[in-house]
Amino acid sequence: MAPLSVCVFCGSRPGTDPEYAVEATRLGSGIAARRWRLVYGAGDVGLMGAVARAAQTGGGDTFGVIPKHLVDWEVGKTDLTSYVVTETMHERKKVMFMNCDAVVVLPGGAGSLDEMFEVLTWRQLGLHEKPVVLVNTHGYWDPLIALVDHVIESGFADADLRDYFTVAPDADAALAILS
Repeated sequence: MAPLSVCVFCGSRPGTDPEYAVEATRLGSGIAARRWRLVYGAGDVGLMGAVARAAQTGGGDTFGVIPKHLVDWEVGKTDLTSYVVTETMHERKKVMFMNCDAVVVLPGGAGSLDEMFEVLTWRQLGLHEKPVVLVNTHGYWDPLIALVDHVIESGFADADLRDYFTVAPDADAALAILS
């Protein structure tokens, strides 16, 4: 069965490559076109804003979760289908993850890395089996993939850690993986 709710972790900045925003827009549009629900960090800036606006433009259901200390910084997008304000970042991640069937990770910074690695850790501990897809726009995630391989080769994780996520070259491929 195809996922009904897709959690998207991504940057609150647009990044230096314009293609990052293009892929965020494609992902949001594709989620809406499939009548899936977007679950994300409720920001209206950077890639977060791009993916949400595209999902909204496509008539999609949007579920945003933001901690109260980031409402101004990430410009909380209050016109979503559902808008939840949490007390902490930990609560935000938990609410986002508990309300999704799959995770897609677009380019992003430390926050996106934190979110992705927490989800991978939960999978490693047997707490879920949700698909996790990295959108590797112009090779953005190549150094991270190499690091994960290094962690495995160095004996700090089993080889199946690499199986806990799938790499897609673009948003269309990520959507196809989840279909």
